[in-house]
Amino acid sequence: MTATTGAAQPAQPERPGRSDGVCSEFTVFTEIKPGEADALREDLTALADATDDERVHAALRQIGTLHDARHVIFDNGTRFMFASVFDGSWDTYIDDFAKTVVGDRFDKVFSHSEGFPGVSDPGVKDWFVAHQEPAGVFVSAYPDLTVQQIFKDHRVDDAFQEVLDTPEFRAALENPANAELVATPAFQKLLEEASA
Repeated sequence: MTATTGAAQPAQPERPGRSDGVCSEFTVFTEIKPGEADALREDLTALADATDDERVHAALRQIGTLHDARHVIFDNGTRFMFASVFDGSWDTYIDDFAKTVVGDRFDKVFSHSEGFPGVSDPGVKDWFVAHQEPAGVFVSAYPDLTVQQIFKDHRVDDAFQEVLDTPEFRAALENPANAELVATPAFQKLLEEASA
């Protein structure tokens, strides 16, 4: 019989990595399989070219939590680093990649790393944890903005800029009936921000 303390156990184990607000960092260092550095370089070149592929951007929008990512070969072609910044839970972040075209590309790139089991393998999270090194310092320029909020802000800005460019909006600004609204500090701030 096992005694319980009544304390709730976390749904997911503690994962390495630092956070700043809603943003978390993920940095993995691996050993490149002997003789595979050039093949990895080729796959990274193909991956870089694929970032122009709408399917990759659609997959990243579907994942919806990746701020940025970078792949680096170093130590004379013997080691590889993948680093990214994401929102939300570490486990969900790893799971989400496996479900998209990005997961296939990860498999191809990481297949050059010693011991990589494959992004869909049940042991892949343990492999990543074993190769992850938390940053000594991690700072985000926008720690309170998720990728989804940034996407929304961009869409709202685009729509607002379209409105600003219409003759109807100019006419509304100049209409004396709207003078009180236009003079409010909030409206003036909105116009200042839009013109910055």
